[in-house]
Amino acid sequence: MSLLNFTVDSNKCIHCGACIIDCPRSIISLSGEFPKVNPEQETNCLECQHCLAICPTGAVSVFGLQPENSIELAPDMLPSAKQMHTLLRGRRSVRHYKEENVSCEVIDELLATLTNSPTGCNDRALRFLVMDDRELMKGFLKVLVETLEGKIRNSVPVPDFISLAVAAYRQNGVDEFFRNAPHLLVISAEEKASCPKEDIDLALAYFELLAQCSGLGTTWCGFLKFVIEVAPELRSNLNLGPETPFYGMLFGYPAVRYARTVQRDNAAAVRKYGT
Repeated sequence: MSLLNFTVDSNKCIHCGACIIDCPRSIISLSGEFPKVNPEQETNCLECQHCLAICPTGAVSVFGLQPENSIELAPDMLPSAKQMHTLLRGRRSVRHYKEENVSCEVIDELLATLTNSPTGCNDRALRFLVMDDRELMKGFLKVLVETLEGKIRNSVPVPDFISLAVAAYRQNGVDEFFRNAPHLLVISAEEKASCPKEDIDLALAYFELLAQCSGLGTTWCGFLKFVIEVAPELRSNLNLGPETPFYGMLFGYPAVRYARTVQRDNAAAVRKYGT
């Protein structure tokens, strides 16, 4: 079997040339009546699967993947422009969560779809770590607070807002770190990735929108980033190397419901090129 296992069903191919035209690396060519990839070109493949996706009749298979196992991109399967505008305008950071777990089935489905998020140079060098149970979150929070208390006792410089969060937790049981969210998703990228930070941010942005369409609330967890800067030893709890780039997102069923969008269409400066 070849590296790509690029095959064309001669009974389905309509000779449109779409796979040839759309290949980002231009490694597909016409051989006789049907497209093919020369063996010496296979290592240039970006593994994007554009050829499989663009074929209108499902004639192309690659890597042993069959087109009939893909989701058909029918118009009624995609959100309308109005729905997307409403989603983006209505997205809110949720800081109040119900005390219940999201089912593992829902989480698994979200993460399976999330593996389709774009990455620079199609590196696909992302790693997902998820805390899928509230008790895991409680345990990690306990370790986090105890670690920070040790830093404070040993006069290690700790930002005031982190010290205050530790005090709020110990004195009043208030969780300013994770907002009592039942789940945490930490996305990291291999150091060798072409643009690891951008890949992480894109994946989290995709997850946020996907989760909110699934009835969940989300919060970008900047607190975790700041805590890890103070206590880098906590990286090991998240399976992160000393220099591994990462960011986290809290999620769960929201305990609040927003009734309308906010109004800030002019929040960013917009200039048109040449003016």
